[in-house]
Amino acid sequence: MELALTVLLVIVCISLITVVLLQPGKSSGLSGAIGGGSEQLFGKQKIRGSELFLHRATVILSLLFFIIMLTLTYLKI
Repeated sequence: MELALTVLLVIVCISLITVVLLQPGKSSGLSGAIGGGSEQLFGKQKIRGSELFLHRATVILSLLFFIIMLTLTYLKI
């Protein structure tokens, strides 16, 4: 059980790193922070297409990471 969770954790970690690195940067430098930063803050820009998929994958993989780590910690005690 512990070995299977450890292997699954490694797979989730590699997937999470890959998904995070594939996401485009959201900042557009200093001009974006002054002029267009409020648009992202109040949600006027909608996420579409591959960005939506990458965002959802990041959330799901991070939740899996958290749950697997808690389970492994509980099994080690």
